[in-house]
Amino acid sequence: AGVALMEIVSEPDLRSSAEAAECMKKLRQILRYIGSCDGDMEKGSLRCDANVSVRLKGSSTFGTRCEIKNLNSIRYIVQAIDYEIQRQIEILESGEEISQDTLLFDVALGKTKVMRSKEDASDYRYFPEPDLLPVEVSQDKIDSIKSSLP
Repeated sequence: AGVALMEIVSEPDLRSSAEAAECMKKLRQILRYIGSCDGDMEKGSLRCDANVSVRLKGSSTFGTRCEIKNLNSIRYIVQAIDYEIQRQIEILESGEEISQDTLLFDVALGKTKVMRSKEDASDYRYFPEPDLLPVEVSQDKIDSIKSSLP
């Protein structure tokens, strides 16, 4: 009944829009190489949801996260993240708080817009799906696969 959805979630360890773009380029290259998808972002074969939060320099605590949904090109990933970083900085510098929202990126305006607001983190449904088991790949398996690649 169609094409299965594969979702890949990374740790919150990217520090810039440029890093996010490089990550998506590399991921797209890998997915194309293994034949998982054609990586055609404009046709919806691959999309990116970017979670963005800012924090004070030197702080180890993440700021309030906003999620930008369905980015469909590397260029728009960069533009949306850069805009959202600046938007959050301006809000915090004006003494206000970031609200945890789900956002869309308006390509024509080059701005993020609220798609839906979240009252608290539980609205994001951060809980494990009991029917989906985590995939854990051992370092030995990773090393074995790496050694067999051209």
